Amino acid sequence: MKEAKQFKYEDAIHELEDIVESMENNELDIDSMATKLKRAQELIKLCKDKLTKTDAEIKKILADDKQ
Repeated sequence: MKEAKQFKYEDAIHELEDIVESMENNELDIDSMATKLKRAQELIKLCKDKLTKTDAEIKKILADDKQ
């Protein structure tokens, strides 16, 4: 897995889409499904954290701009 510093939101979304597509198309065996599900959970957490951080940065910029 990439380190959080190198993490790109778009890459994570793309990987999540690939995992979902594989699951929907029944392309995963039972062993790889558990691994992919864990990876999806990690990616979702990374995306949520990135969105939260970006939201806070935007709010700070807008607050600083009003002063």
